[in-house]
Amino acid sequence: MRFNKPKFWDKKNSFLSKFLYPFSLLVIFFIFLKKLIIKSKTFNIPIVCVGNIYLGGTGKTPLSILLANELNKKGKKTAIVRKYYSSHEDEHFLIKKYFKDLILDKKRESGIKIAEKNDFDIVILDDGFQDHKIKKNLNIICFNQRQLIGNGLVLPAGPLRENLNSLSKADLIMINGRKDKDFENQILKKNENIKFFYSQYRALNADTFKGKDLIAIAGIGNPENFFETLKNHNLKVVEEKIFPDHHKFKKIEVSNIIQSAIKKGCEVVVTEKDYNKIKDFKFPNLNFLKVELVIDKKEELIEIINL
Repeated sequence: MRFNKPKFWDKKNSFLSKFLYPFSLLVIFFIFLKKLIIKSKTFNIPIVCVGNIYLGGTGKTPLSILLANELNKKGKKTAIVRKYYSSHEDEHFLIKKYFKDLILDKKRESGIKIAEKNDFDIVILDDGFQDHKIKKNLNIICFNQRQLIGNGLVLPAGPLRENLNSLSKADLIMINGRKDKDFENQILKKNENIKFFYSQYRALNADTFKGKDLIAIAGIGNPENFFETLKNHNLKVVEEKIFPDHHKFKKIEVSNIIQSAIKKGCEVVVTEKDYNKIKDFKFPNLNFLKVELVIDKKEELIEIINL
């Protein structure tokens, strides 16, 4: 899905969120019905689901890659399973760049069956918390500390795919950003047994952009998180260019930004996901910020998921 996130999703008591709230009640009702009707299927392979309830931009895929690689180091033959969407080729490419055993299928259950047939030891299900046809052994729900749950409302009045009550089936919470005890306590009211972990993005090539005026391009779920990462590494962002998530860039639109940057004496920096979509244009004045995900208490987390 390609979309620009509405600003009112992260604002309390906006007119639009109030206007759309009755439709959100309908969504909640249909989710409730779906959970009643659908029977979960158990598989012969452990399934660790890395999901979210906030729509997009919570860091599911980087966490899935990290966990899969760490499990391989522990001797577990691991597969990442994702539902195939033709519009998500950018994410598929990024996973394959850092982890070879990616299984894509139009149905997640079929992807898991492929992993079973190929004698994998464990599946990391990248997205799928809302797929109630699959019985998961462990559910990890991702949040970004900048957005958390936005205005706290379910689609379309807010950014949530389902409400906080759904976290009763979660096991672990991964928050990208600083520690937030208030948010932890809010979740603990829904699930007192849940465990919390924190992560940060660390730039590996920040020195490349030090002392330069930057025009930053982002076509991701929450572009402000990319801009904030740049600023947290003391990089000077003078202009921000926002595109919809999974945006398919045209050569002319990137060329125009680069030409404008040259006239202003700036350099252009993009996310790695976006760079993979435009690298074939072969622009010489285009670089991406390379980041790695750093998890606090990583060994404890890996021990929990090493089922």
